[in-house]
Amino acid sequence: PRSALECVRRTARSPFPTQHSPLTLTSHMQTLYRLLGFDPTKHNLRTELMAGLTTFLTMSYILAVNPDILASTGMDKGAVFTATALASALGTVLIAFLAKLPFAQAPGMGINAFFAFTLVAGMGYSWQTALAAVFVEGIIFILLTAFNVREQIVHCIPKTLRFAISAGIGFFIAFIGLKNSGIIVKNPATLVALGPFTPVSTLAAVGIVLSAVLMKLRVRGALFYSIAACTLIGIPLGVTVIPSGFAPLSMPKSLAPTFLQFDFKSLLNPDMALTIFALVFMDIFNTIGTLIGAAANTEMMDAEGNVKNMKEALMADAIGTSVGAVLGTSTVTTFVESSAGIAEGGRTGMTALSTGVLFFVALFFAPLFLLIPSAATTGALVLVGVLMLSSIKDVDFDDISEALPAFVTVIMMILTYNIAEGMSLGLISYTLVKTLSGRWRHVSLTLYIVSALLVLRYVLQL
Repeated sequence: PRSALECVRRTARSPFPTQHSPLTLTSHMQTLYRLLGFDPTKHNLRTELMAGLTTFLTMSYILAVNPDILASTGMDKGAVFTATALASALGTVLIAFLAKLPFAQAPGMGINAFFAFTLVAGMGYSWQTALAAVFVEGIIFILLTAFNVREQIVHCIPKTLRFAISAGIGFFIAFIGLKNSGIIVKNPATLVALGPFTPVSTLAAVGIVLSAVLMKLRVRGALFYSIAACTLIGIPLGVTVIPSGFAPLSMPKSLAPTFLQFDFKSLLNPDMALTIFALVFMDIFNTIGTLIGAAANTEMMDAEGNVKNMKEALMADAIGTSVGAVLGTSTVTTFVESSAGIAEGGRTGMTALSTGVLFFVALFFAPLFLLIPSAATTGALVLVGVLMLSSIKDVDFDDISEALPAFVTVIMMILTYNIAEGMSLGLISYTLVKTLSGRWRHVSLTLYIVSALLVLRYVLQL
């Protein structure tokens, strides 16, 4: 029939054929699939772009926080901001094209504090020496990844702990949101307590409820709309501060004060060798934990708990760390806030590419992006934590040798405020309980080696 023939012709002209179309993908769609893993018959472009925007907004706080932390070492704050944005953009684009996964990278929280307050303020090294240590760390990452050592470390993690890691990261990022918004505050008697009702904490609570309602109503981009709405609501509350003479557009600050500012002489010190060792393991477990945790319960993870294109993702992380050091910032790592974009439906490198582009755009619109208060992102962080908690149901709680290590992993991520510490202690406890209960065959040789190295790391801290 003529109408049917016309329908086929329209389908052939469309760059986005449907799942039911027998036609092959157009050449530019085949290119997108080959480069980014984006298949228009399975993935939605708007969803991927919205997921990338959500990821960016959820982790954009790093553009304000990282320069503040590293500036305490004497580094130029403007140069560090530029380095942070560029390193985040380049690292995230690397993940998009190398791994075709919806993850984003930026200078890691916790590791930047280690850089500023341990290496420089505590141990007395210059920030130039600290940058050199980060650069060497990145080179070691590249070598470990190229020879599949990091991948072997990933595969040695028991399936139980992979599920626990996902739940632990969910609790961890929710706790970050609650702490940053003042809903949870420190207490000298109980360590933590419920904070007072302030405009900041009230706005954060509104964001949590609004995010939940929008997700329940199946609103696409729910977390993004919640962030945007809370930013606007924060204006009359005094939480979102618009400075006088505000201009959203500005030229990037020069990188000259931090670019290639390395001092390798002090790296020959034995203490610095141990420090680089610590940096290596911190980044390894932060990255592995984030990849496994955020990919759980999606098609990005297979039945055995392995993340697809893991080696490529690890290589992107390794290169990002070295490039970040060259530009003038601390260790670049995969961010747990990538979970926000994944929760919005991001599944391919298209999500990461859009996030990376936004980091580059942020170089020119820094004043506008820095308007978003941390309280506005609390709802996204808490809701992502809720979604990631579902993986805990796959842990075998009837077997104490499986349940205890899983519990240790989850609880220690939160109480130590460190993903890497939770994973390390979970792996050590798994090895000890299995071995001492006569089930040593359940522990791989690689896991024995990793556990021994982790124990050595703690012994050296005594």
